[in-house]
Amino acid sequence: MGLWGCMISLLVNAQDAVSRPSARSQVNSFAAQGMVKTNHSSYTNETNKLSFRLTEIGLNSRFKINDSWSLAGQIVYLDVGNRYAKGGRVDYVFVDWEPSLFDDANWSFKAQVGRVKNNHWLYASTRDVPHTRLSTILPQSVYFDGFRDVALGSDRVALQLVHLSPFGTWQYKWSYGASPINNAQRDQLFSPLAKGKLSQDYTHQMSVYFAPNNTNIEVGLSVLDSDFRYAANVAGHDPFVNGSATSQRVMLHGQYFAENLELSAEIMRERGVFKDALFTGFSSDQFGDGGYVQGRYLLNPKHSVIARIDLYDMNENDRLGKRIPLQTQGVVPEYFTYMDQATLGWQWHIAEQWQLQRDVHLIKGSGRLTPILFPDPVLNPNKYWTMWSMQLMYWF
Repeated sequence: MGLWGCMISLLVNAQDAVSRPSARSQVNSFAAQGMVKTNHSSYTNETNKLSFRLTEIGLNSRFKINDSWSLAGQIVYLDVGNRYAKGGRVDYVFVDWEPSLFDDANWSFKAQVGRVKNNHWLYASTRDVPHTRLSTILPQSVYFDGFRDVALGSDRVALQLVHLSPFGTWQYKWSYGASPINNAQRDQLFSPLAKGKLSQDYTHQMSVYFAPNNTNIEVGLSVLDSDFRYAANVAGHDPFVNGSATSQRVMLHGQYFAENLELSAEIMRERGVFKDALFTGFSSDQFGDGGYVQGRYLLNPKHSVIARIDLYDMNENDRLGKRIPLQTQGVVPEYFTYMDQATLGWQWHIAEQWQLQRDVHLIKGSGRLTPILFPDPVLNPNKYWTMWSMQLMYWF
């Protein structure tokens, strides 16, 4: 049985499990299929033709062992063109421990061990479930598609401490681990010409969030530090050499909720350090920044609209990208160093567990396309490009 057959079988069995609910187990699933079209960009495909490669199928489950211990996991199948590597993957699977460590009910603690999710950003923990996203394509300044699998979670441990203070709710989060990177993901992140092994040594994240009492506001601060390593395959005529990379990020987060309105914003400053890899002696150390502001308005119980502005600059000292044409002898245009995007979207809650989503994107620049170190100006010949998508979703 192929992967599609396995996924369909899981969906059928999952729905059967849902029809026989248990106090100790919970099974949920989702399936989303859509269409997408770009103009003058290889973001989803190389032809710019209408594509139906907007497929997401997932199954997640939680089993409660006792009042303190539980198991949780999710598997997905993705086929979304050039955005992610096609195929199935285990998004997360972990042991969840929520002990009663405090006599004071205003304090709570939990720990997760295994392949844990990234819960440090506003939409990091829900980006893998289509119907929980406000748009089919998330803001790329923060939720770069090329890093989806690496950023979604990591293998090791995550801790969370929650305190209900007289002034509001505090959340303290910490995680440490590493994400596996297969060859398809290596080709996307690094280069299709690579023959060696790309791996993540570690990713270390911390965050703190505060929601003041009697308000609809939540604000947060998070930091990230991560190291990568490339081991060249000399016997396989690898055009690259051994090398390393470091990614560091500081982010501010904010959300506001009202009866019919939701506002959110995240801004970040990140540092990228590259040593060797492209060739012996290669070195790059630069700071970039970006962020987005978006709003969602509920027109009625079935319809809502969103609007978003998303900005990203790869190098804060060269926001217009004047250096890259000089460094590449004119091969790479300046618009590969930034990516600014305006998005309009509409959600229609058709019926219980059914939703239709439509996005339109107007984009300037190609700084968030993969592969990162080898931009392709032939497939991306214009500074300005557009994209629209429509996706139908079902979940239970």
